[in-house]
Order: sequence, then C-alpha cells, then structure tokens
Amino acid sequence: MEPIIFAGTPENAARCLRQLVAAGQNVALVVTREDAPFGRQRTLRPSPVAVAALELGIAVLKTNRITAEDEGAMASSGVRLAVVVAFGALLKRSTIDALELGWFNLHYSVLPRWRGAAPVQSAILAGDKTTGVTLFKIDEGLDTGDIVGFAETVIEETEDSARLLSRLTDIGSSLLLAELPKLFSGLATLSGQVGEPTNAPKLDRQMAKVELAGGAKAALRQIRALNPEPGTWMLFNGSPLRIIDAKPSYEVLPPGELAATKTGVLLGFGGDSIELQTVQPAGKNQMPAADWFRGTKPTERNIT
Repeated sequence: MEPIIFAGTPENAARCLRQLVAAGQNVALVVTREDAPFGRQRTLRPSPVAVAALELGIAVLKTNRITAEDEGAMASSGVRLAVVVAFGALLKRSTIDALELGWFNLHYSVLPRWRGAAPVQSAILAGDKTTGVTLFKIDEGLDTGDIVGFAETVIEETEDSARLLSRLTDIGSSLLLAELPKLFSGLATLSGQVGEPTNAPKLDRQMAKVELAGGAKAALRQIRALNPEPGTWMLFNGSPLRIIDAKPSYEVLPPGELAATKTGVLLGFGGDSIELQTVQPAGKNQMPAADWFRGTKPTERNIT
C-alpha cells in the first residue's frame, strides 16, 4: 500500500494505528502531541499513539503545532496523504496544502451531527439511537469538510462511552482500509455534508454533575456517557460523590432519597429512581455502593 502519515494522540487513535499496520498499511510517519504531565508527580508521559509508534518501529514527530519546517519535510517526503484520528489540534491551511492529496479525518459521528471534541459522549447524552464514523477531507473549519464515506451503528441500550468508542474505532479502521485505495487511485467520491449541524463541545466537570431535577433517564445517560472522564458526580453532605456505575430501577422514591437494596442503593428522582452500583466518595477509592451506604449515618444522607 502507498505510504501515509498518521496523526493522532489518545488510546483509540493508537488502536486504530495498530489495526491499520496489522492490515498491511504502510505508515511512514506518526504525528502526535508532545509528552504531557501525568499523575500527582506531573511526570511527562508520551501519548498512547507515540507508544504504539515506538512499538511498531515508525518514526514519530511530537508537536502541538506543526511548523513550516515540518510541513516542508512532509511535502518533500513523497507521502501524498495523511489520516487524522483525534490529533487534538486544528490544522493550518499551509499544513493542509503540504500534501498532494490532503489530510483526512476519521470522526466518531455521522456528520454533520456532533461536530467537535466529544461526539461519542454527546450522542449518548442526547439519547441518540444510532451513531457512526465519518471519513472526511479536512478544511479550515471544525469538522466541516467534504465526506469520503461513513458507517453507521446502533447505540446499545446500556452501552457506555468507552465501549462505544472502542466499537467505533474498529468500524472506523475498516472504513479507512476500504476508502484509502480509492483516495490514492482517484476513484473516491466526495460529497458535501447534508443536514443541520450539531455541536459536541469539550466536556467539563460541571456538565458531569447529575441534577435531581433532570430525572432518572437523563442521569443514566450522563453516567454512561461521562465516565471515566470527566466523571459523573453529585454532592453528598456537601462533598463530591462520584457515581461510577448505575442501572435503571422502577421503584418510586422522592428526589434525593436513598434506600438500600440487595445489590446496590436506590437514588430517587421523584417519579422514578436509579440503582447505584459503584461509587467513589471524596478522598477514597471506588467501592460497591452498598458498602459505601452501610458506612453512612441515616441522619446525614443529604444528596444534591
């Protein structure tokens, strides 16, 4: 296969890179973001894509902003096309123009729905029944380029963002392997995006706070969508309580009321409730919700 440049940063991008190489795709260069501080000690750690490239013996360019010198090296390398999977930065026009055939992004939604940084989480939060992946040619907008191809899938009822992201990566790798030969041969058909765009902004901690007024269904979607990052939470006696895992319940409890079950802890939302399975109190490790509940005092169970 004709060589490509691969740009990406997180674990799902590393998985895609490994799948492309395993299928025989020639990757001449990997572009990823610079080593970033990690943990309490703030030790510098390479991105998952950098680690994968090292294991695969592929040259790596670590940068948070591609320079004119980088562009020149790419242009003179003979590589005609680049694939981007969650690189983490917009590309300048000069970078886009550095390669003969351009740069193509694998995006984790069916565009133009959920343009932006968090398409998987946004789809689950919105209660979408389906989603997918889109391969499009990068322009200077945010996920606005012409579409090469897409593949759809049903979002499973209990699927969380980690599981859905993993499945979409596998689907996306297959889409890339099917479309790359067409792009190189000139047989690919690109088309403009059709439909009303929706935005998937970067997630923050406040978005992950479960509100009792939102109802049980919305709470369950938050828990599925926003764990492990930024992590859903509520306030218990004024301190954050992370909700790691929960399931639906048909019990009717007043908003904020807690009640023990054989397998977890019910949390009421008024007309309905959810059953907490795993929680993480402030300053402690994750634990079964039933164990946490037994350690609380009945007179001090104020959750908001």
